[in-house]
Amino acid sequence: MSVVFPKGFTTASIAAGISAHAGKKDLALVVNNGPLDAAAGVFTSNRFCAAPVQWSRKAIADGHLRGVVINSGCANACTGQEGYAQAQAEAENFAKLAGFPQASDVAVCSTGMIGDLLPLDNLLDGMNKAFPTLSDSAEAGKESSIAILTTDTHPKTVEIEADGYRIGGMVKGSGMIAPQLATMICIITTDAVVTPEQMHEALEHGAEYSFNRIDVDGCMSTNDTVILLASGASGVTPDPAEFSANIAKATASLARQIVGDGEGSSHDIRITVSGATSEDAALACARAVAASNLLKCAICGNDPNWGRVVSSLGTVPADVAPYDPNDVTVDVNGVRVCDGGKPGQPRSLVTMEGQREVGIDIDLNTGSDAEATVWTDDLTHEYVHINADYES
Repeated sequence: MSVVFPKGFTTASIAAGISAHAGKKDLALVVNNGPLDAAAGVFTSNRFCAAPVQWSRKAIADGHLRGVVINSGCANACTGQEGYAQAQAEAENFAKLAGFPQASDVAVCSTGMIGDLLPLDNLLDGMNKAFPTLSDSAEAGKESSIAILTTDTHPKTVEIEADGYRIGGMVKGSGMIAPQLATMICIITTDAVVTPEQMHEALEHGAEYSFNRIDVDGCMSTNDTVILLASGASGVTPDPAEFSANIAKATASLARQIVGDGEGSSHDIRITVSGATSEDAALACARAVAASNLLKCAICGNDPNWGRVVSSLGTVPADVAPYDPNDVTVDVNGVRVCDGGKPGQPRSLVTMEGQREVGIDIDLNTGSDAEATVWTDDLTHEYVHINADYES
């Protein structure tokens, strides 16, 4: 049911003629019917952030939203003042249709090709046609999760039944994924009674340990947006720690699904660094290894080439992650291929072929026990084909 799993939300989708793929659904609407309209959001840190990001940051600044409009097929990024005017026009049209007091009650999200303006007439016409079909049905939720996709191969959703309240969500993303959010549009909903401040804290924590710890190809998007909406329709006020943990559970599930749908990938790779002096040190090491295209290509070929692990690990400055290379161990799928900075067990003992998940465990053995995990996937021939011919 995606974003309509919690009470108080409706959604609709339509093929508006935005995508280059004729007949593809490419526009989705989400409405928070209340009684609350609390909201929080996190966005890309890319300095070339798209017009929809600029609009939505301002709209959500007061901690309140009543609707979101999402399109695929055009990012409306790097389009100047005209692009921003388009984002505003979307919000104004949605607010008028829904009877919201102001356009800033609406967030706008776009994904697709950078550098093109939206076919605004198509989008507004599609919005006008989709609005009367708003529904809280499971089918409506499913169709909206499909409408936001670009190169994704399947929709990605989450549903969590908590203690008297619910959390639902949908995300798109498969390529242009770097460890500071991803090329993603994510809408998470809840019918819990929560404050904007509580939501912001929970969302930032959840994103830090999920969307900020996946890396498909090291490329940061201009449009990344994660929005959390609360309707309060359950009437249940959750324990703040419990609520935060459930939001983190939702973001972790969605982030993991993004990695599992990496463009053309054949393996999902979990990189865990332990025995570090601090979590930041462990994270820096895990990200360095996850960023190695050489390692990704090796895993594509079912080759547990630990040399590509330690060479990337060695690029992390000593003042960021202190460790002695002669103490480091590397296990691939449970086989210790590197033991104390030198060869361990034979690589031939590692089994990867036919396995979707590959685990790389690195122990820095500093005497401390801090650790961090980053997920990535391999780079295949298909990734090159998809991005050589990319057109949303």
